Amino acid sequence: MNGINLMNIVIQIIIGIIIVTPVLWFVGRSMVGKEKAKITDAIWISALGIISATILGTLVHGLLGFIITLIVWLTLIKHFFDTGWMKTLLLAILLVIALFIVVLILAVLGIATLAGFDAITGIFEFRYF
Repeated sequence: MNGINLMNIVIQIIIGIIIVTPVLWFVGRSMVGKEKAKITDAIWISALGIISATILGTLVHGLLGFIITLIVWLTLIKHFFDTGWMKTLLLAILLVIALFIVVLILAVLGIATLAGFDAITGIFEFRYF
């Protein structure tokens, strides 16, 4: 029986916040401006989004889990960046594209593949630890 390794979960959340926050902040500033997209907002969105995605990933699987996680992320972005739903959706799409590019760069450097980062969900899977 495999138990949940609390240390891996904590590391997953910390690394996720470190990678997602600057990308989210940059995309947010380009979309809604520096008055609405503060670094602290990006940290809160990243932290709450990654924690909720981690918890939901263990509790709810498949399409339902993806939809719930997507709604949580969109709601966080909408709330903290104080924007409408359409701009929130566009911002999220640009965020996924930007994260994909960042993860590709990190993968070329050999960093993302070791951590098992998934750019689509923002979740790490520790296969190598």
